[in-house]
Amino acid sequence: MNFSTTDIIVFIVYGVMIVTFGLWISREKKGHKKDSADYFLAGKALPWWAIGASLIASNISAEQFIGMSGSGYAIGLGIASYEWMGGLTLILVAKYLLPIFIEKQIFTLPQFLEIRYDSRIRTILAVFWVFLYTLVNLTTVLYLSSLALSLVLGISMTQSIVGLAVVAVAYSIYGGLKAVAWTDVIQVVFLVIGGLITTYLALDAVSAGAGPAAGFKVLLEKAPEKFDMILSKDNEFYKDLPGLGVILGGLWIANISYFGCNQYIIQRALAAKNIGEAQKGLAFAGYLKLLLPIIVVIPGIAAFVLQADIARYDEAYPWLLGNLVPVGIKGMAFAALIAAALSSLSSMMNSTATIFTMDIYKPFVNPEASETKLVTVGRIVGLTAVVIAVLVAQPLLGGEEQVFQFIQKYTGYVSPGIVVLFLFGLFWKRTTATGALWAAIASVPFSVVVDLAFPSMPFLNQMGVVFLALSALIIAISFATSQGDSPKAIKIGPSLFKTSPTFNALAMGIILILGALYAMFW
Repeated sequence: MNFSTTDIIVFIVYGVMIVTFGLWISREKKGHKKDSADYFLAGKALPWWAIGASLIASNISAEQFIGMSGSGYAIGLGIASYEWMGGLTLILVAKYLLPIFIEKQIFTLPQFLEIRYDSRIRTILAVFWVFLYTLVNLTTVLYLSSLALSLVLGISMTQSIVGLAVVAVAYSIYGGLKAVAWTDVIQVVFLVIGGLITTYLALDAVSAGAGPAAGFKVLLEKAPEKFDMILSKDNEFYKDLPGLGVILGGLWIANISYFGCNQYIIQRALAAKNIGEAQKGLAFAGYLKLLLPIIVVIPGIAAFVLQADIARYDEAYPWLLGNLVPVGIKGMAFAALIAAALSSLSSMMNSTATIFTMDIYKPFVNPEASETKLVTVGRIVGLTAVVIAVLVAQPLLGGEEQVFQFIQKYTGYVSPGIVVLFLFGLFWKRTTATGALWAAIASVPFSVVVDLAFPSMPFLNQMGVVFLALSALIIAISFATSQGDSPKAIKIGPSLFKTSPTFNALAMGIILILGALYAMFW
């Protein structure tokens, strides 16, 4: 892609603006030093619109722009189930999980696991999440974003990876979650506007200049198979999206794990002013999730109809940027893609630092650490995590065709165990720490056994099978190791799940829209 001078200026100005704003918003009043609540939970002062915007900015990464557009090219609209069902999951998390997390006044999800179970579960999950965020999440975002950066600017993958990491570190390591969340508000605007511009131009190209509405009609006519939400068994991608199993089976495990049991998503809600703001923030994010397929899936289908000259599916979105976006707008569209990468990178760095500092360093290394020391350790850990990700991103992911599917499959090895730990811990009073420990230990082995025993079974269905097996395990061990309710059981009162009329109306809107979408593209 040849950038004009205008494109380059737009792109550079965007990068400078984000770093400058991040540093400005991170400044402290004279005489005040950041404590752990400031650094890791933004002073518990985020309003609903900042929570929703930050959550989506963190969620929309190159994984969506590049990976999901690639899956849109290969599979079609069916991949949008991850986004649309995610919107519904956010409503359920806001109503049934979030009130308990906020009531316990936690910094991290491993901390909640100690409150409900014991320190063994907290430590196991803390170590696991530090490795997952560093070796899977950070590396994936760096790799996919750098793929686009290198294709667009004609620079090497190594240069792209290092450049992205440096910009993300520049503001997030110093400012913590406050800098991440408030820069995300700006970034989500660029994400949506820049993404919609690319979608508009892709549909306009499909219709030969007749406009996006005509372009969408052409997509339906020329690629009707790309608009099947429920794939049949004879579809070559059935293993990725196994028919009704998508909306009735394993996708629920993936979504609850991601949106309800995931530190870098929940951390925004934990930083809310109050529970009402947190719930409205998640509902706002739910509406943005409904919008995402227009931005990240439809362009992939358009690239398919336009017969994009690409070597691999994940090159579909960079191809659109390079061939359809006119001079003067490329900088804006590309800034949207980089905004997705920066927001996700900064969020993952901060969450990695939060878990390591609060769940590993403070309990085991320095229980008497001062607030200043905790912030310093958090900064060092965040920087270390991104350096490791920079070193392993290209060697780890360079050979994958559809990186989005790679992520879903291998995080799916642990998602069933995480969901079992939280759901049984939250809602079954008899669950014991021993039962939870064995469920945590068995999650990966069970997943590997099911994968080896049933290699042709779609991985979403495998997740469902593993979830049921782990549920049986935790129930059996809990019955065997206790005579009644656990003394650490969560006490759920009748008012805990009461929500405001505003939230209820927002939730009903999402349900109705989802029903209409699935009825339209069944």
